[in-house]
Amino acid sequence: MDGDFRSEFVKEPGGLRRYPALVLNADYRPLSYYPLSLWPWQEAVKAVWLDRVNIVAEYDETVRSPSTVIRIPSVVVLKDFVKPQKRVAFTRFNLFLRDEFRCQYCGSKGELTFDHVVPRAAGGVTSWENVVAACAPCNLRKGSKTLRRSGLSLRRPPRAPGAEELRNMGRKFPPGHLHESWMDFLYWDAELEA
Repeated sequence: MDGDFRSEFVKEPGGLRRYPALVLNADYRPLSYYPLSLWPWQEAVKAVWLDRVNIVAEYDETVRSPSTVIRIPSVVVLKDFVKPQKRVAFTRFNLFLRDEFRCQYCGSKGELTFDHVVPRAAGGVTSWENVVAACAPCNLRKGSKTLRRSGLSLRRPPRAPGAEELRNMGRKFPPGHLHESWMDFLYWDAELEA
């Protein structure tokens, strides 16, 4: 039976993606929330073998070599602390995350693009303080006009987010699958309700 499982496990590409490991920093916080810091099971096993991580939780499934049997890690913690970045990169993804994947004019969650609040044609720059997420209809409506001329208004003024603020924002958008062994580590530092 183990041989059948092994051959199915290795041959099926989906099987390789079924057992990701949540990666925690040495302080037991995820390295990132969005995207959630996950490693394929192979990377987690390799890190265990190289003594770079400790296993905190495991799946019921095992992998074998001729001399070793190891349960697949579901949560690992780094032995060395990785200092979080203070600077937030100005990327399309981070911009959408800052704006909670919503159009900053109408609030819709449709396909997003980005818009310069002060149009580039009027000297507007591409920066945190001048670019917002926008749906296609609002972006077309605004075009290269000012907010006043377009009749649109912003839900909130654009600004550069802090690294911790963006990490906390990522908690609002968990991936489609969260293994039960991860739950204690994803929200343990969240403020409790009174």
